[in-house]
Amino acid sequence: MKPRPDRIAAGRTPSPPQRRSGDASTGNEQLPRLSKRLSELGLASRREADEWIAAGWVRVDGEVVDTLGARVGPAQKIEIDARAHRAQAGLVTILLHKPIGYVSGQAEDGYRPAVVLVTPQNHWHGDHARIEFSRAHLRGLAVAGRLDIDSTGLLVLTQDGRIARQLIGAESSIEKEYLVRVTWPDAGRAGPLNEAFPADRLQLLRHGLSLDGVPLKPAKVSWQNEDQLRFALREGRKRQIRRMCEAVGLKVTGLKRVRIGRVVLGALPAGQWRYLRRDESFA
Repeated sequence: MKPRPDRIAAGRTPSPPQRRSGDASTGNEQLPRLSKRLSELGLASRREADEWIAAGWVRVDGEVVDTLGARVGPAQKIEIDARAHRAQAGLVTILLHKPIGYVSGQAEDGYRPAVVLVTPQNHWHGDHARIEFSRAHLRGLAVAGRLDIDSTGLLVLTQDGRIARQLIGAESSIEKEYLVRVTWPDAGRAGPLNEAFPADRLQLLRHGLSLDGVPLKPAKVSWQNEDQLRFALREGRKRQIRRMCEAVGLKVTGLKRVRIGRVVLGALPAGQWRYLRRDESFA
């Protein structure tokens, strides 16, 4: 017996599926593609939605739609087969404490990608996710929020397109927190930096700077100690913090990401990793 599909809209249990080879709504190019609609509803990533459609796991108004590019109207009822949700439940998200000297994405300039650290030997003994490591967990891992080669801290690698979209999508508002060690570019200047640094420049770090002609969103910036700042940002432009500090006359000597949304780096040692637990979420 085929599993009953999970319900997205209220209504009676649909009759046995009829396959539809054409678009869910034909002849209307103004309607969104079905895969896009599933992504907008937060049910799947676009790639994942395409896989579900091709597998025949998506119904529109009671009919299976298995044609990529199918379009759907806002009033049409979408249902997802339980098999899709079981497949989705098997996707993993890995939290890695990236050390300095590793690149976040593909290998470049002789530097190794951080994903090579995701091995059974580097699996943190303090991981309480109760997920047994499998080589299948390495397939399709995407970096959701890069750290440059000279930075360390919390790096997210995920198979789940919903999480990737949540963290780095165009509409993402997830806050990311960093500890940033700074100094004067002029090594001859002495004294506690936090006492000598002008208040108006600190305010500029919080709001008022632009990068490449585009104003930055407001940030939370405060002194953690005499030579370390704490940044909390809701955007992630390339080398943003380093360039922000340069703009106000500071040189970054160390940068560590310690939190993404509600998930913290915590006691995870450098070079080790753990699974995101089922009871954890970034938002």
